[in-house]
Amino acid sequence: MKQPTRYLITGGAGFIGSHLAEALLEQGDDVTVIDDLSTGRMENIQHLLDHPNFHFVRASITDSAVLDRLASQVKTIVHLAAAVGVKLVVEHPVYTIETNVMGTEAVLKAGLRYNCKVLVASTSEVYGKGSKIPFSEEDDTLLGATSKSRWSYAASKMVDEFLSLAYQREHGLQVVVFRLFNTVGPRQRGRYGMVIPNFVRQAVQGDPITVYDDGLQSRCFCDVQDVIRAIIGLAENQDVTGQVFNIGSTTEITILDLARKVWHAANPPSRILDKEKPSKALATALPQPATEIERIIFVPYDQAYGEGFEDMRRRVPDISKIKQAIGWEPQISLDETLQHLVQSYRPE
Repeated sequence: MKQPTRYLITGGAGFIGSHLAEALLEQGDDVTVIDDLSTGRMENIQHLLDHPNFHFVRASITDSAVLDRLASQVKTIVHLAAAVGVKLVVEHPVYTIETNVMGTEAVLKAGLRYNCKVLVASTSEVYGKGSKIPFSEEDDTLLGATSKSRWSYAASKMVDEFLSLAYQREHGLQVVVFRLFNTVGPRQRGRYGMVIPNFVRQAVQGDPITVYDDGLQSRCFCDVQDVIRAIIGLAENQDVTGQVFNIGSTTEITILDLARKVWHAANPPSRILDKEKPSKALATALPQPATEIERIIFVPYDQAYGEGFEDMRRRVPDISKIKQAIGWEPQISLDETLQHLVQSYRPE
């Protein structure tokens, strides 16, 4: 029988952190969450507060005294606290850089002091403008100019990775870095630019779905429950320290097709749908006549994020490394995830 492990989850009141806390408690582990609630929400963990093995501390990870005390009581730290979301990154680059770099440094120091295993969340953003698809962990990266604040998030997470691996090589800290590719599921909100929550909210309300640019950029979306299995698998495996792993789905979909899929998940075909045309500038780029677009409007990137915003056309992970290491691969389809999300957004 597996012995319980004492975990500390930074950012544990957030979308992914709250699901991770649930899963760890279900398998008998002891979980402490630290979150300053700047982006996390109490409602995500409200149902866990009475659990005898769950402990919540409202504080910033930059509070060294609090972090030190919590790290001294656990064996494994999962570092999820970060500034996330394109909108937040573009509007608050100083906060993004300071939170990500200084916060990770504080966690690594605390983990080293008490000989914890530390799992550090990174992002597919570190692949930047790379065009070699799918993205492999050892691929070169190409970021945009430093004058484009959009790339500050990717750069800060790259520093997090460099720092984490340096702690492993120089000090022997047990570190694992995992790069997340568009995780989706219940409790995720669109406040900071997350695409699917915004789409689902708009579709459930019967509002037109807002697609940026021409919608032909593509992404891979992985259900949070699959992601949690991967994180726990890496946490429990002793042969993966000092390594970087992609976590994500390999099923690619354009944002335009995603918008259509979300709309039809929220509005069955029996419902009469209005139709709206995209702007003339974008109409010629669409894969089918504009008159066939159902309840979708198109907004240029400059209008959404400011002049000069840059984005990647494709982002697909190579997950062969994590599959070989712990036998993980996604099991939940995007259609299943969307149906679950639509139900969670409907009024009770």
